[in-house]
Amino acid sequence: MALLADYRVAATPGRGVLEVYDSDAYLGDSAALDAAEQQVVAGNGYHLYLLSLQPAIEVQVAIRIWDTVPEVPADAEGHVPVSIESETAILVVNQLESGPAGEIPLPRPGVYEGHAWWSGRQAAAAYYDSYLDQGIEDWTLEQTRSYLTQCPTQERYVLDLAFTREPEPLDEDEADL
Repeated sequence: MALLADYRVAATPGRGVLEVYDSDAYLGDSAALDAAEQQVVAGNGYHLYLLSLQPAIEVQVAIRIWDTVPEVPADAEGHVPVSIESETAILVVNQLESGPAGEIPLPRPGVYEGHAWWSGRQAAAAYYDSYLDQGIEDWTLEQTRSYLTQCPTQERYVLDLAFTREPEPLDEDEADL
């Protein structure tokens, strides 16, 4: 199996949520977001939602494109199968409260399937909870930033994907938009 592309971006999960979607897929999906609350990462084919347990510590999002998707690492905290269709060959990693963290070019338009896995999620949440236990009412913004950037564990989400097929053709109603 060969790694074809490896893109990484740092993002802050405002309200505990990050999105990954095709650059032309603007509408969210509340059912997929609800599913992410149960399984950490969930989607509807065009959007993926990644659910952190904390809203303020920067996380790493990696999207790796393979010729054949590798096994999930043994040290992953969890994993789920995922699929995302991109008509534009550009995925956006979006922070709900502050907008896009980055755009990630794919090798070509199409449907990509594989799995999402994560690590450091529990440890980052525990560190964030320790911040809340500090009596932070009188802290300056600089003290807060300093504390949160010192989290000893990097929370990360990895999408290991492989191209599986061309995108679905637009139907007449979609083509007229």
